[in-house]
Amino acid sequence: MSTNTQVSPTQLRVAIAGCGVIGRTHAAAVRELPELLVTALIDEVAEASEALAAWVEEDGTPRPATFRTLAGALAGSAVDLVIIATPSGLHIEQALEVLEAGKHVVIEKPLDVSLDRANEILAAAAEAEAKGLVASVISQHRFDPASRAVDKARRAGRFGRLTSAIASVSWWRSQGYYDSGAWRGTWAMDGGGAVMNQGVHTVDLLLWFLGRPVEISAKTALLAHDGLEVEDTAVATVTFESGALAVLHATTAAYPGLTVRLQVMGTKGSAVVDNDHLEYFHAADAADNAESSMGLLGGGNQAADELAKYPEERVEALDPTVYPAGHVRQYRDIVEAIRQGRPAGVTIRDAVTALATVRALYLSSTLGQPVRIADVLDGKYNDTEVRTGSGHLEEVPA
Repeated sequence: MSTNTQVSPTQLRVAIAGCGVIGRTHAAAVRELPELLVTALIDEVAEASEALAAWVEEDGTPRPATFRTLAGALAGSAVDLVIIATPSGLHIEQALEVLEAGKHVVIEKPLDVSLDRANEILAAAAEAEAKGLVASVISQHRFDPASRAVDKARRAGRFGRLTSAIASVSWWRSQGYYDSGAWRGTWAMDGGGAVMNQGVHTVDLLLWFLGRPVEISAKTALLAHDGLEVEDTAVATVTFESGALAVLHATTAAYPGLTVRLQVMGTKGSAVVDNDHLEYFHAADAADNAESSMGLLGGGNQAADELAKYPEERVEALDPTVYPAGHVRQYRDIVEAIRQGRPAGVTIRDAVTALATVRALYLSSTLGQPVRIADVLDGKYNDTEVRTGSGHLEEVPA
C-alpha cells in the first residue's frame, strides 16, 4: 500500500517497523516533535499495524500507510527515517536493509541478540555517516537530566578519579509477561533476560560514566519463572580500563518491582541516580577539603543545584506510556544530528560495546570464568553457546 500523506517540507517522514508495545512508545515520542511525522507502519501481523495506525489517527494526524514487510514499505512509501522496534534478533538485519536503501535508522535497544554481524553493521554505519545518514540505537536514559548532570561533572573532573560504581535493576516481570510472546525468554530472539532486556540501558550508562570495560565475571540464574531459556537474575563484577571496579545486578524476580539505581563514586565526589532522578550529588570544589571530612556522606547533597542547570527539562516522574520523556529527548538529539550532519549522541559503536559487555556477562556465567571484552569483540566466542546458570568450564574454547 502506498501513501500520499502530505508533509511539511521541514518534516522528516518516519516509518515504524514493529507495532507492538515499544512501537507505540516510539509513535508517542515522534508525535511530540513537529519535525517528525509517522507516514508508514510495518508489522507482519496486519491487526497490529492497523491498530497503531488508528491510534496515531486519533490525535488528528493523517493515518499512516500500513505494510506487512520492511521491503514493501521502503518500496511503497516515501520515507526519510525508519525506526526498528521489532524483536531483538531482527534488528541488525533490518537496519542493514534500511541503510542500504539510503535512509536514516533508529534501532530500539538492544542492537541485536548477537555480535555475529557487528563488524557488518559498524561498517555500514560508517559508510552511511560518510553519506550524511544517521544511525543510532535507543539509549534514552543518557538524555535524562540526572544522567547529563553526572556525565558533565565526570567529564569536568569534578568527581576526581572514578573508583567504583554499583548498578542495580530490581524489577518484576510476571509469568504472563514472558508467556505473551513466543519469542520472549529465548536466546534466539530475545538474546537474554534481565540483563539484555531490562538491564541494557543501565549497562550503557555504566560504560558511559566509567569508560571502556576490560573484563567481566558473572553468574546468572532462573529463579522465579518457568519455561524460559534465559535468566531472570544476574550479578557481575566489571573491571574498567581506568582500573575502576563496578558491581552489576539485574533481575526481573524482585516482586513487586523496585527501582533502578546507579551509584558512581570517586576520590572527589559521588552521585546516586535512582529511577532516573538525581538522588544524591556531591563534587568537591576548591574550598571543600574532602579529605578532612569524616561524615557518612562526606558532604552536603548538591543534587538540587545540579538539576537547576537543566531548567528546560521535565524532571518529575512521568508515565512513559503517555509521555516517553527519555525517547522524546533522544529523538530531539537525532533530529538535530540529521539537520546538522553530525553523528547522533548514541552511535552504533556505543551499542556494540554495550552488547559485547552483555554477551561477555553471559559467557562468563556459562564458562565459569572471567571473560575479556576485547576477546568477545574479536569474535573468539562467536561459536560458544551461552546458557543460564554458571560454571560450565568444559565449554571453554581451546
